[in-house]
Amino acid sequence: MAARKRAANRYYSGPPSDHFDGALFFNPDGKPPGRFSDLLRWQLGGERAKWPAANPSPFPQAKPAERIDGSGLRLTMVGHSSLLIQTAGLNILTDPVWSRRVSPLSFAGPKRVNPPGIAFSNLPPIDLVLVSHNHYDHLDLATLKRLKAKHDPLVLTPLGNDAVIDDVVPAMRLSVHDWGDRVDIGDGVAVHVEPVHHWSARGTRDRRMALWAGFVVETPGGKVYFAGDTGFHDGINYRLMAERHGGFRLAILPIGAYEPRWFMAPQHQNPEEAVQGMLLCNAAHAAGCHWGTFRLTNEPIDEPARKLGEALDDQGMPQDRFRALRPGEVWDVPTV
Repeated sequence: MAARKRAANRYYSGPPSDHFDGALFFNPDGKPPGRFSDLLRWQLGGERAKWPAANPSPFPQAKPAERIDGSGLRLTMVGHSSLLIQTAGLNILTDPVWSRRVSPLSFAGPKRVNPPGIAFSNLPPIDLVLVSHNHYDHLDLATLKRLKAKHDPLVLTPLGNDAVIDDVVPAMRLSVHDWGDRVDIGDGVAVHVEPVHHWSARGTRDRRMALWAGFVVETPGGKVYFAGDTGFHDGINYRLMAERHGGFRLAILPIGAYEPRWFMAPQHQNPEEAVQGMLLCNAAHAAGCHWGTFRLTNEPIDEPARKLGEALDDQGMPQDRFRALRPGEVWDVPTV
């Protein structure tokens, strides 16, 4: 029976753990993604706010420096969950997507409403790519193929996602890890692979066959937490991050794709929960991502940023501690 279960997973085969049952990954003490009937109820229920066909960023496309050395920490927003992190002489991309759509189809599916905040041709040399999970708005094979051809970066990703990437970009340098793994990059930099509350799928028959994760980048100038995509999950994983890492100079947290709450809450936190997460994981500063580029859910395009500001006011926190970044925006993150 166990052998049949393992064979049914096209991406990963390994021993059971506290988040893998021998066939599929799961969120410990958490909730699975909604059923197909729930998806239909949402899709047919209306109440989707209309987004503009184009919503240009107020910031011009950035032209990053080649390197930021030492303890400097510069963050540049590309769009959605794609950001360029520059610190300790390294250039790191998170969930890079330069494609026009995030969909298995080139002619349908969520389409960009603003161009990438960095033109692909203006990227500095990319050393490291962090891919949190295999949803199309986070794992974009066309972009990874371009990155391989021009930059040949090392790609860190959770278990099973290597099978997805290797199928299309067979020469990609991949480093594949489970929750709790630590990867030494060199020169005082390491990456920790950490649990988040989410799920995975590329189609209708591969749900939860590959793992999802967040990353902690440990650098001489402080720690950076990239949560990827996550539900709040009663703050369990945020408390765990504080326990394991003490605190962060910067947390990059999702603030969008959260409505309707009855369907999205387990997998996508809202801005109020993101502020709670920032406080629970002891982050000095935070950057909001996963909003304003691709219409995935029901909320208006500008609501995540507005609600983030309201949540910060409710907590008596300065607005510049947690910034909802727009494409092309550059932030030199203060030292702690």
